[in-house]
Amino acid sequence: MRIKTLHPSPPVGDTARPGPRWAIHCAQLIPLVVLPSCLWRLPFAFDYEMGQVYAVHQTWHWWVILYVFGLSLLSEGLAYLSFGLVARWGEVAPSWLPVIGGKRIPPFAAIVPAALGGLALIALWDPLPLAFLHIGGVPLVEYSSGWWKALAAVATLPLTLWGPLLLAVTYAYYTRRRGEAVA
Repeated sequence: MRIKTLHPSPPVGDTARPGPRWAIHCAQLIPLVVLPSCLWRLPFAFDYEMGQVYAVHQTWHWWVILYVFGLSLLSEGLAYLSFGLVARWGEVAPSWLPVIGGKRIPPFAAIVPAALGGLALIALWDPLPLAFLHIGGVPLVEYSSGWWKALAAVATLPLTLWGPLLLAVTYAYYTRRRGEAVA
């Protein structure tokens, strides 16, 4: 008799050599660690400052809406690209893509941008916990209350996981495809 689970195991796709289960879970976690900051950022598009205190009042412009929504969509889109490191479309380009559709993707065409992106994310977001604690001279926006500061921390601190998770998934992709890397 089989027992149904509430959380079925994630699909590993139809890759030539499936990635390790931990790498699949890490790839699934990446968009989730980016999502809180994307949602937290949206009120700024409509000139709601989320408790931030500015020394000089900034003028709101119509293009701020496009910028904030575009930044959120770009962030989530880049986060979803991590699935390519554990899925078939990270090995062979989908057939609907012009020019490269159906062609094999050279491993280093995915490894190099993913590794550089992971390192850049670590450099960008890892000073953030120190900033919230006012350690290390990292500047941070002031908030009108501790509650606003706590909300900002809860929404943005998960971003510090994005770089390390991406590097871990990239390493799994590299080890899975390393035999093809020289081909």
